[in-house]
Amino acid sequence: MQTPASPQSFYALGHSEQELQRLSRQGKAFEAFTHQLFKEAGINQGMRVLDVGCGSGDVTFLVANLVGHNGEVVGADRERKAVEWAGARAHSQGLTNVKFVECDPAEMEFDRPFDAIVGRLVLMYYPDPVDAIRKLMRHVRPDGLIVFQEIDLANARSLPLAPAYERSIAWIKQTLSASGARIELGLELYPVFLAAGLPGPSMRMDALIGGGPQCPAYEIVSELVLNLLPAMEKLKIASAAEVGTSTLKQRMRDEVVALKGVVLSAGFIGAWSRKRYSD
Repeated sequence: MQTPASPQSFYALGHSEQELQRLSRQGKAFEAFTHQLFKEAGINQGMRVLDVGCGSGDVTFLVANLVGHNGEVVGADRERKAVEWAGARAHSQGLTNVKFVECDPAEMEFDRPFDAIVGRLVLMYYPDPVDAIRKLMRHVRPDGLIVFQEIDLANARSLPLAPAYERSIAWIKQTLSASGARIELGLELYPVFLAAGLPGPSMRMDALIGGGPQCPAYEIVSELVLNLLPAMEKLKIASAAEVGTSTLKQRMRDEVVALKGVVLSAGFIGAWSRKRYSD
């Protein structure tokens, strides 16, 4: 989600066009994981779905494909730039089964209930994920789906240890944590769902792993570091000189290739459950 819900936290990645483009590239890299999660959870043709924290619209578009022309997807985000960007993308693609609204859906009322509520990398930015799910559940019909995919950054590592990759992951962890984000929320989704009053969720975990010069993790991690750099410098975590922005991706690649090693991305952990009829 593009804006935090607490004055004590801030969205460290900002809302620039560069960041919105990065979100789409990242979304493409992890699209198969999210697609499989939604299919397994039961998102299908004809459903009306709310995408919480839609950002640049990639999850909204993925869901739109699953629900088809007879379905509808509403993408909601508090950041106007994100909503305008996603809306322009939808218009350029000629999509008629999606719309985007500028709001925090946890605090908004909708005219009719949804069949499902979904979100990717969004609860991690709420100050109280349990409270957020409780509020969001108001918008889903009885027996409707609640599906979220969050990260476990502790999963990200290299073997053998590749210094540039390990330093980059450490900078990302420190910066996001200092900004108020929950960097291991994926592992907490089971108790979060229970505390929100949902039945214990089904869960799955996916991650990118690879070695060699073509592994996509180098670009994903280096872009994330570069877009976090202003926050890193503000928080005195790392400077541009320490990061070595112009060569970071190549250094990561060269080290891993020289070591004949592998790198592992953050874990993408999905959880899904259904709202009880009595709620």
